Amino acid sequence: MVVTKELKLSTRGNADICDITGQVADLVRSSGLSDGIVTVFCPSATSGLTTIEYESGALSDLRRLFDEIVDPRRDYAHNARWGDGNGHSHVRASLLGPSLTVPFVAGDLTLGTWQQIIYIDFDNRSRQRRLVVQMLGE
Repeated sequence: MVVTKELKLSTRGNADICDITGQVADLVRSSGLSDGIVTVFCPSATSGLTTIEYESGALSDLRRLFDEIVDPRRDYAHNARWGDGNGHSHVRASLLGPSLTVPFVAGDLTLGTWQQIIYIDFDNRSRQRRLVVQMLGE
């Protein structure tokens, strides 16, 4: 069986990191499914999903890494074309990817002890975001 739900987020942009683990776990538990996989997908070209230990040091390190490899102060052809200043946001999002899949067993996500699901909004402004959460299982 397939169950599809949505999560709505208000973000601040500029590499705003949201821990969505609890929300995803709640959707899995309320889905009526016991075992399967859950995929979280962000229909956005300037945000992405991954897992990390959600603590201030690791989050700071991740933001610093993105600043080092995709510096927002560089020139981006996207900015020249559209004038919106978020060329770096698109590049960062493409490196991270728009989806994440996690197995669940007996209604519980199989994440490691220090592993949380995070959504990162790389855009250069606040946004209202919608995530598609699709569960496949029995």
